[in-house]
Amino acid sequence: MRIPAHSVCTAIRDDIVAGVYERGGRLTEEVLARRYGVSRVPVREALRTLEAEGFVVTRRHAGACVAEPTEQEAADLLEMRMLLEPLGAARAAQRRTEAHLKVLRGLVRLGQERARSGSSEDLRSLGGWFHETLAQAAGSPSLTAMLTQLRHKIAWMYAVQAPPSPVDHWAEHGAIVDAVARGDGERARAVTALHTERATTAHRLRFSGGGERVRTSQHAVNMSGLRH
Repeated sequence: MRIPAHSVCTAIRDDIVAGVYERGGRLTEEVLARRYGVSRVPVREALRTLEAEGFVVTRRHAGACVAEPTEQEAADLLEMRMLLEPLGAARAAQRRTEAHLKVLRGLVRLGQERARSGSSEDLRSLGGWFHETLAQAAGSPSLTAMLTQLRHKIAWMYAVQAPPSPVDHWAEHGAIVDAVARGDGERARAVTALHTERATTAHRLRFSGGGERVRTSQHAVNMSGLRH
């Protein structure tokens, strides 16, 4: 049975985000095909998609390699998210379905329970599901795809510290859902903008400091110790 290219693409992307492949490292079709148990055809298609998304670059004499983002490129992603997530929330207030609301409310309820009890181990994954569902509720496949790609790339480039007050963090999620449920686009936009701005302060570049060298121009330099 032929494994679809999008499944291979997801697997490679997840491994890039997880640090399995270091920045600047080569991605050969033969090795990847062997690792994921597929032919080279879906791997080739996956690499083209990942190049379009910015996770992979093609270099002369080297072929496909993991991209090496600059600090400015990483900072731009956070700025883009601060613009797009409030837009997504405003759209969700107008286009969400009852199914979206049910999932969002369930996630908020679970997140608030975990935050109050001090069980923080799964709060990050719950937060990811919350924002993914909120993006889907916007009813715009292109906007949802952009927000999903942003989340993947930010997770790749940044380590995120736990919020100082998980209870307050999830209260903000609850306020977003309340605005979305009321169909109040402007309120949803404003609350999400504040929430995203606060969350951004917890992000720390994975590839800065600690003796690691960061690409600050269009020329790649050696980087080491990047497996996470």
